[in-house]
Amino acid sequence: MAIPDLTDLEKSIIQQSINERWRKGGIVAEEVEVELRLSKGDREVTACPAMYWEHDACTFLVAKTGENRYRSQFFYSAKEQFNTGIEEYTDLGDCVLFLLRLQADHESERNKNFPTT
Repeated sequence: MAIPDLTDLEKSIIQQSINERWRKGGIVAEEVEVELRLSKGDREVTACPAMYWEHDACTFLVAKTGENRYRSQFFYSAKEQFNTGIEEYTDLGDCVLFLLRLQADHESERNKNFPTT
């Protein structure tokens, strides 16, 4: 089963959320394709359209897994990968918003534990 491409509206929602989070601008999400297991029992991966961006040392990913179905994660390395704890969203705005909030909270905690100065 082919996953539908991201629509212009979906791409706009993601980019607008990024722009609101980092008002300085300059962060542009790129359209990519990722391979995901859509259910835990799947042996095969499915190609899914996604948007990808980076800020500082963090990489973000929002993938479309079906019509009005989305997943998200952020990571610093292969060993440091995080998601929101919600397997799949039906509202893209919520998916992106919770991803950005969780990462901001994580970054704040990370900076407390590992101050840069």
